[in-house]
Order: sequence, then structure tokens, then C-alpha cells
Amino acid sequence: MSDRLDRPGFLAGLWLTVLGIVLIAAALFFTIGGARLLMLGGSAYFLVAGLALLASGGLIVARRPVGALIFGLVYVATVVWAVWEVGFTFWPLNSRLLAITVGAVAVAFSYPLLRRFSGRTPLRAPSLAIAGVLAVGAVAGFAGMFVPHAPVAFKGVVPALFPEVQGAAASNWSVYGHDATNSRFVGLNQINRDNVDQLKVAWTYRTGDVAVSDGNGAEDQNTPLQIGDTLYVCTPHNNVIALNADTGREKWKTMINAKSSIWQRCRGLAYFDAAAPLQQPAIPGATAIPAAVLPQGAPCRRRLFVNTIDARLIAIDADTGGLCADFGVAGVVDLKAGMGAAPDPQYQLTSAPTLAGTTVVVGGRVADNVQVDMPGGVLRGFDVITGQMRWAFDPGNPQDKAAPAAGKTYVRSTPNNWAGMTYDAASNTVFAPMGSSSVDVYGVPRTAMDHRYGAAMLAIDATTGQEKWRYQTVHNDLWDFDIPMAPTLVSFPVNGANVPALVFGTKAGQIYVLDRATGRPLTQVIEQPVKAANIPGEPYSRTQPRSVGMPQIGAQTLKEADMWGATPFDQLLCRIAFKTMRYDGLYTAPGTDLSLSFPGSLGGMNWGGLSVDPNSQTIYANDMRLGLWSQMIPQAPQTAGQAGSGGEAVNAGMGAVPMKGTPYAVNKNRFLSALGIPCQSPPFGTLTAIDMKTRAIKWQVPVGTVQDTGPMGIRMGLPIPVGMPTLGGTLTTQGGLVFIAGTQDFYLRAFNSGDGKEVWKARLPVGSQGGPMSYRSPVSGKQYVVVTAGGARQSSDRGDYVIAYRLP
Repeated sequence: MSDRLDRPGFLAGLWLTVLGIVLIAAALFFTIGGARLLMLGGSAYFLVAGLALLASGGLIVARRPVGALIFGLVYVATVVWAVWEVGFTFWPLNSRLLAITVGAVAVAFSYPLLRRFSGRTPLRAPSLAIAGVLAVGAVAGFAGMFVPHAPVAFKGVVPALFPEVQGAAASNWSVYGHDATNSRFVGLNQINRDNVDQLKVAWTYRTGDVAVSDGNGAEDQNTPLQIGDTLYVCTPHNNVIALNADTGREKWKTMINAKSSIWQRCRGLAYFDAAAPLQQPAIPGATAIPAAVLPQGAPCRRRLFVNTIDARLIAIDADTGGLCADFGVAGVVDLKAGMGAAPDPQYQLTSAPTLAGTTVVVGGRVADNVQVDMPGGVLRGFDVITGQMRWAFDPGNPQDKAAPAAGKTYVRSTPNNWAGMTYDAASNTVFAPMGSSSVDVYGVPRTAMDHRYGAAMLAIDATTGQEKWRYQTVHNDLWDFDIPMAPTLVSFPVNGANVPALVFGTKAGQIYVLDRATGRPLTQVIEQPVKAANIPGEPYSRTQPRSVGMPQIGAQTLKEADMWGATPFDQLLCRIAFKTMRYDGLYTAPGTDLSLSFPGSLGGMNWGGLSVDPNSQTIYANDMRLGLWSQMIPQAPQTAGQAGSGGEAVNAGMGAVPMKGTPYAVNKNRFLSALGIPCQSPPFGTLTAIDMKTRAIKWQVPVGTVQDTGPMGIRMGLPIPVGMPTLGGTLTTQGGLVFIAGTQDFYLRAFNSGDGKEVWKARLPVGSQGGPMSYRSPVSGKQYVVVTAGGARQSSDRGDYVIAYRLP
């Protein structure tokens, strides 16, 4: 009875018509797009497949069984092509096969209908068997989307936990990166990989400063400090709050309420204790640290320093929250002094000040791509008690350490330090990562000094401000490849000995290890030949550094096969877009044509920095993988008089901006598909463990899901661990854990530091860009993990939370 040859009814015919029309529509998209791609020198697959699917769809509409057979041939060819192009890597393979497998299920299921319409035996059993197998494959592909796929899987045996570091329980989180090494590591193991699943919220505090943002506005990016029984938090408007470390109860609140039209944030504070013994440098030849004396009973013996978004350096009594009257003018130093014209938001301070002995050192963010004439990138050191300037390091006039004479300014538009610094007490040295000079993408006006200090790591004597050495990571930077993070001080293994070194990541996905004393690389760096673009007078560098002796994170050279999409249709559009752009790899210079930079100026790695476990000698790096296309647009003289806003919108997909004083405007945008998804294959953000001994990746895992974001900004609500761009630092602990919150979904996560497996996560009320930190309370003896949550970059959900976790 199952093989009757009676003619199917109306609904069966309607189904085949709809199926055929859907295939024809898909085929037309493939055919037209595939022809365009082939004309650009791309893959012929889409055109060939489109023509075959066009025939298949038409024959199915005509009720011809051969239409299904043609589809079957296309499907088999697609499987072969997909495996040939990308191998068995899950995300690119799934992108190519999942949609057509669903289509193949429908076609196989419909094949008996087609045979009945043609008066043939239906062959239901084999057709349904094939449909069933394909359906299982489709379900497996869909289910696989909810499983993390590690780009580099851990191999080996996870080492046992190290015992708690002696004295760690009494140590404070007194510096932005925990201690003077900027390691973001705590030697505590009360919370460890065996019990972290029991971690619960201990308390929540609301700051009252909600970071409302449109991508250029306020964002919470704070890492709190902890001194004894007190936690110190700064908010996006630079308000400073002291909280009880065990209960979250507010002790005091100082309202600074600094404001800027854009880029409102505070990443951290600095702390000084006049009662603490002054550590003089241990390395022979290092300059002495000046004494800082306050009488017993004087106010502000323990003081906090905050540098504000409107360019002030403020000293606050850590015990009362009052401003320190002996510092500057009533507790405030004006950081716009000597800068010349610096209207909001051209000069701002976003990263924490650096305490270097008894000197407070600050740099400053100079807005990108506004105009040629901008404030300078001077670094300055101030007396920790009086606020008097001890020295200035002006990258345009590095020998003059004094403030400019009346009517003069520091040299304008020089490379700047916006990412914070690291202080090495043993040598009394400040290590300052530098950015590029204004404007970022046009180097014609740059001076010899701009070329000397741009995108360089700079070592400065903390007492005198004298340069000790510098090391450049990009020559004539045209990509906004600033060194985006304060370096971490490590003992780096070289030929059986541990060398005092500093390690840092870059926006270009490079990791550099430099000798602390000389600035020379301790791992191999090559000078890679690169191509120039077509901007007249541009002093292109024909080589660029590449740190090949350490793993490069998300800095692969893209090819057409790396293009990706949630469906084959947006993948095809990404392929077309990729082939229309000039792309020569990592250092593709911007020109008047459309060019692609990958990773783009958002990263690679960014200001969150690295964390380092000194016991296992492992570096932990989180990154984002977002390509950025750009085009230099010639502008008329009258237009060339306009200036950009100084916002980050130019790096976040908001279109062209003029660059006053140059013949060009620049149009920059993220390289996204029609659905608003990065065009290259996932992951779009990872956490990577790097062995300092072998200089190889131990493991690399995707971080973050599309639960709170998705195509075209639509929140998917699905915990698909595709790996999302990360913005914020990590915390590494002696308990064998790495904590991170800086993803685009609303979670704080803990990973096993040995093998990269996610072992715990907690839902946050909003996303976080804060750096997690940890301490053990001297009162309760409990270890806490604390994170601030003000909202993820791509989410409109904003908050003002400080959340502490502990074991029951």
C-alpha cells in the first residue's frame, strides 16, 4: 500500500512549488554573487553551484525527480569542496554545510513526491533513510554550535596546584595590575579549581554612576584597589569610593564628577603610604628615589591618586576621602598646564596614574584623527606630596625636562602614552608604552622625533625623567597600532637562566619580550618586507617588525577561504567584499583605495593587559579579532579646514571623519557581514595560555557567547560559544584559575589555568569591561573575587555594579 502510484494532492504540489521557488531564489543569489566573485578572481564554487541549483529548483517546480538528483550532486560536491577548502575545522565547515544540509533533508524527504508525480515508484524507504541521516547530520551541526571549539586544544597532564605563595594572604591589590610587576596574579588558593563551582555573590554595591554610552560615551573599565580592609573604586566620572572589603558597605565617597563630551572612563587609581619603608633600587648605577616625608598625625599620609577625563591629577586622603590640601592647589594639579590649546576632548586621561617610588607619573590620551595640530604626548612626574612637577619627558624635545617657558608649550602632536605604565623599583625605571603622533593614519607631517618614539616601548628614569632605552614595534605607524597596555615584569627563561624582562602584547597581535636593562628582544623579531600604498609624500617604511619568536595571537594572513558567515549567503557577500579590497597581510597600508587591516586598530590585544603565573611561567592573553577597512578620501581645501570629533566612532563603524590640516578624510569601518558579524571565521575573541619556557601556546579557547548580542544587533539569547571580542583584563590565581569578564555577554567566567576548560561562570546584571581582582580580607580571612559591571561595548544595557564573590 505504501508504494501506490496515485497522484499526490494539492498540498503536496504546493510544497514542491514552494521548495523549488526557495531553491531558485537561493540559486539566483549564488549565481549573481558567484559571477561577481569569479570576476574578482575568487572561487568558482558559488557560480557553478548556483547554476546547478537553478536547474534543480526549476525541475522540482516542474515535478521532475531529476531536480532532486541534481541537488544531491550539488550537495556531495559542496561537501567535497568544503573539506578541501577548510578541512574539518568546525566553524568554517559548519558555515558551508549546515544550511545546505537542511535543504538536502527537505529535498530527500520530497523525492518520493517527485517520483509519484512522474508516475514512478516512490522509493520512500531509501529516500527517508537518506533524509534521516542528513537530518542527524544537521542536528549534530546545530548542536555543535553550543560546544566550545578550541583553536588550540590542551595536550598533556594538568599540573597539580602550587601551594599558596608565602605572605600572599597579607598582600594588597595596591596597583592597577595588582603589584609592581603588573602581573594581575594573586598567590591565593582558597578559591581554587576544585571548589570554584561553589562561588557565590557575597555583596553588591551600586556606585550611582551609570555609564551611558553610544560607543563614544561613558564606559566602566575599572580595576579596583584593595588596601587592608578597604576596597577603592573609581567610576566613569572619576568619582572615588571606599568600601568595606568584607561587606561592600560604603565608607566614604568623593564626588569628582569629571565630564567630557566623549570617552568617559576611569580604569584605576594609584596608592601611596608615607609610613611604608622606601625601597631604594637594588641595581648598581640606578638613581636614588627622593624621600617623601610627612609628619606623624598629618592628614593624607595614605593617599590615592586619580587622573581625570578632564585632565586633572587629584590626591585624595585614603582614610577620609577628603582632598589632600598640600598637593598642587587644594589637592589638584592641572594637567593642561603647558599643553597649549587642548579643548575637550582632545586631551584626556583614561588609564591609572603610575606610582614610581615617590613620583606620580602620568601620560595622556590624545584623540585620534582629529587634526594635525593637537596637544603633545608629554609624560610628567610629580612629587607625591606636593604635586610639584619633577620632570617632563616631551617626545618632541626629550632633553628639556622643565615645564615650557611662559607663552610656550610642549611640542604639539607628539606620540603619547594613554595605556598606563609599569614601574620597576629595582632599577627605578618607568616603562611607558607609546602610541602614534597625530594624525594616526597620515604620516607626512611627522618629525624625526615622531618617528623615533611612535609605537615604542620607552624606559625612563623615574627620578630624572631621562630616557634609558626605547624599542619600536611599528615604524611610521599608519594603522593606529599603539602599544595598548602597560607591560608585565617577568623573569624570562633564556638558555637555562631567568632574565629580568618585560612582556607585552600589541594591537597587531604580537607579543614582545624585552630585556629590562637594555630593551633588546629576548625572542626573535624579524623585519618583514611590506608594501607601500599611494599617498604622495608618505614616508612608508618598507619593513615592519614581527615578533616571530613568540606566538602571534589572531594575526594570521587572511585568505578568501577564511571568509565566514552565519549562512552561505552572507559568507558569499564577505568573499566579494574581501576580494574588492587591497590586502597585503598584517601591515596593509591605507590608501585612497579600499584596504583591509587585520587585526584592526581595536586589536589584537588591548588595554586590559596580560596576566602571568610566575610559578608555571605562563602568560595569559585575551584578544579581539576584528578586521577594519579604511579609505583615505581626498578632500577639498574648504573641507580640509574641518576637524574630527576626537571620538572612537571612526574605529567603531560610524563613517568618514575629516582630518584637519591634511588633504584627506578617513573612512574606517569594522569588516562585518550584512548581518553585522565579523567576516572572518570564528573565534572573534580568545583566551590564550603561552608557556614562557617553550614559547608556544599551551591552549587557546574561545571566550564569550552570542547570548546577549547577535546578527544586526538582535540579542539571540543562545549560549553559542563562538568566542566574542574581549575588552578588559584577566585575573590569574594560585588556585589554578583565570577569571575574565570582558566579553560581550553578561558573565564573569573562570577557566582552569592548566587546560583552558571553563569551570565556573556567574551571570552579571549587565556586561563588564572591568578587570577582575582578588584579595583575602585581613578581617574575615575570606578570599574574594571582585569585578565592576557597567555594560558591554556592544550592548545598550548599562549599570553601576561592584560585585564581590566568595565561597560559602
